[in-house]
Formats: sequence, structure tokens, C-alpha cells
Amino acid sequence: MNKIQSLLVIFAFVSLSSFGQSKKWTLEECVNYALQNNISIKQSTFDSELTDITRKDAIGRFLPSANANASHSWNIGLNQNITTGLLENQTTQFTSAGLNVGVDIYKGMQNQNQLRKANLSKIAAQYQLTKMQEDVSLNVVNAYLQILFNKENLKVQKEQLVLDTKQMERTTELVEAGVVAKGDLLDVKATLATDNQRLINAENTLLLSKLSLGQLLQLADFKDFDIADEDIVVKDSPVLLEEPNAILKKAKETRTELKLAQTNLQLAEKDIQIAKGAYQPTLQGFYGFNTRASNSDRILFNSSGQVIGISGPNALFNQFSDNKGQNFGAQLTIPIFNGFATRNNVSRSKVALEKSKLALNQQELDLERTVYTAFTDTKGAQKTHESATATLEARQNAMEYAKERYEVGLMNIFDYNQTQTMFVNAQSEVLRTKYDYIFRTKILEFYFGIPIINNK
Repeated sequence: MNKIQSLLVIFAFVSLSSFGQSKKWTLEECVNYALQNNISIKQSTFDSELTDITRKDAIGRFLPSANANASHSWNIGLNQNITTGLLENQTTQFTSAGLNVGVDIYKGMQNQNQLRKANLSKIAAQYQLTKMQEDVSLNVVNAYLQILFNKENLKVQKEQLVLDTKQMERTTELVEAGVVAKGDLLDVKATLATDNQRLINAENTLLLSKLSLGQLLQLADFKDFDIADEDIVVKDSPVLLEEPNAILKKAKETRTELKLAQTNLQLAEKDIQIAKGAYQPTLQGFYGFNTRASNSDRILFNSSGQVIGISGPNALFNQFSDNKGQNFGAQLTIPIFNGFATRNNVSRSKVALEKSKLALNQQELDLERTVYTAFTDTKGAQKTHESATATLEARQNAMEYAKERYEVGLMNIFDYNQTQTMFVNAQSEVLRTKYDYIFRTKILEFYFGIPIINNK
């Protein structure tokens, strides 16, 4: 019975493993998984959380600071007796406690500007996170389309191997019938060996592309990773009907990297305001409370101020009540000279502002160049795919005609193999240009504000 149970457990485990391995990932699943598990995205998420903490720090500067203190000390050894005035060996104890509260009333608007800067930093961190998510999504789409291309290319190589295998059988019959020379059969066998080599290369390329996407998704076990077999149809995007200027205008309104550069410029402006705030006076309010108690003997006085006797220490809580004191007020600090520190901070912030302006200008130039390049590349990929499709049709007709001529002995095997090779290359070129056109179209649509995975 135990053996049967063991076999059932093993069978269930194998079945579950096979089920897990049979999962076929769609493009949307790949993108969503990457957005949740990519290491770079997680790091950007932590950066966003840090800005939340910085914002809490800025809010805390508006609140009062309160600190309590307490101390208890023992004085052992030679001390002055408060009664006789003589030095004696004795032990005394002293306890003190206090509370101090301070609040910034005015600090050159530095606290207000720190809060505004913290809010901007939160926005910048969110833009940075969005930018990272967009980059990862594009990388996933590119890797996903590469797998689809390699899958279709593998199918082409398998079909070609089947055709060449049938051709070898046909050539064998023709050689036996004396229609073609025996050397043609050797050439067909060599072609078949080349087909096997291409098939192995296609299989290896497909495997590597799967591993690449699996690692990009941060999968723990990416060796059995596979995607769904999708037939993505090539269709002309409506974005191609737009002018490049219209696409650029739309990109300037939606692109995250431009918004990030604009926010960084605002952050640099806030830094200047914060640095200039150190030129202004600061006003702080304060309040303090303190009390104390000791175990020393007390000297008793009469109403005339004469010493009438000595008594032990008063009760502890009575001492705390009798000895309590308070102080409060305001402190004005006027900066006069601090070794050029404030001036240097302002100058440093101004330099950072100029660098942020240049970075924004450069980002606008980069976006303009990227959009025009993407538009030109997409148009070129479209025409290249159309040309490759027309070439494939012509190569297919040429191969069928060459096959007819070869079978009746009007074409030698070398010329026939050349025609067949050009047909296979044409098939591969159509697949390459197809997925290149699809990916470039997605990039162009992306700059036009169309989501990456919602427009298959």
C-alpha cells in the first residue's frame, strides 16, 4: 500500500510540474509580471518611498520640538556641611528634571520651501518610476516579438527540410530512371545537410531568446519558459497618417522623461530659494520648565532671618513643587558673517539650476530627434516589409518554375538549389521585416501616447 501511495505522490508531482511548465505566457502577462518583479523597478519604488519620508521630515519642521531631561547624582566624599560650614565626609544626592520646548516662528521661508521641494521630489520620483516601467515594458515587447520571429523562422526551416527531403526522394527516382545525373543526388544530400544545420541554429536561437526574456522577467526557473503562439497581423497604424510635428507635440505633452526634466528644474529653483533663506534673520520661541530636589539637611530660620535649628530634608515631592521654575521667550538671530557659507550655497544652487536648464533643453532636443527618427524608421520598415513580401512572391513563383524545369531536365541541380536558397532567404526576410515593422510601430505609437500592450 505504501508503494502505491508513493507512486501516486510521484505521479501527482510530475503532473503538477508538467502543468506548470506548459504555461504559455501572453505579451500582457509578460509585461505585467515584469512591472511587478523587475529589480530596477523595485529600486525605483523604494526611491519613491524615501521621498515620502523626506516629505514627513519637511512637515516635522513646522512642529515644535520638545525634550525632557532628568538626572540624579551622588556626591560622596569631602563636602561642605551647609550647617557648620566645615568640610566633612558625607554622601548627598541631588535630583533635577526639566522640559524644554522650541518652535521656529520664522526661518527665512526655508521650512516652507523645504516642504515644497519635498512635494516636487515625490513627483520626480514617480516620474522616474514611470520611466523605468516604460523602458522595461519596451524591452519585454522587443524580446517577446523576437521569440515570435524565431518561432516562425524555425517553422520555415522545418518546412524547408521537409521539402528538401521530398526533393531528395524525387531526385533518387530521377537518377534511377536515368533522367538526371547521379551528381545531382549528391548535391541534394549536401543541401539537406545544410538544412539540418540551419534547423539546429534556428532551434538554438529560439532557445536563447526564450532564456533572455525569462531572465528579463526575473523568473526563478526560466529554462522551461515559453510564450503563447500568437499570429500578430501586420496592419498600418493610424499614427503613420500623422505628421512628425503632430507626433512630437503629443510626445511633449505625455513623455515622462520631459516631465522629469521639468520637475528637476523646479527642484533646482527651490534649492536657490532655500539657500537664500539663510540670509534672513530667524526667530525662535522657547519655553522651559525645571525643578530639583536633594537629600541634604535644611537650616531653619525664624521670621527675623536668624538660624534657629537644623532639620532633615524636605519630602521629595514637596521639594519638586517648591523648587519648580519656568522660563519662556523668543530668540532672534541675525546672520552677519559665516565665512561665505551662505553665499557659496546660493552660488552652488545657481550653478545647479543652469545645469538643470541645459538638461531640459537637451531632453527636448533628444525627444525631437527620437520622434523624427522613430517616424522615419517606421516608414522605412513599412516599405521594407512591403518590398520583402513582393520579393517573396516573386521568389516563390521562380522556385515553382525552376522545380518544373528541373524535373524535366531543363535545369541543373546547382541552379535549382540557388533558386531554392533565395526563396528560403526571402521567407526569413519577410519574417524579419514583419516583426521589425511591428516593433517600430509600437515605439511610434508609444511616443504618440498609445499604451504599449493595449494595441496588438
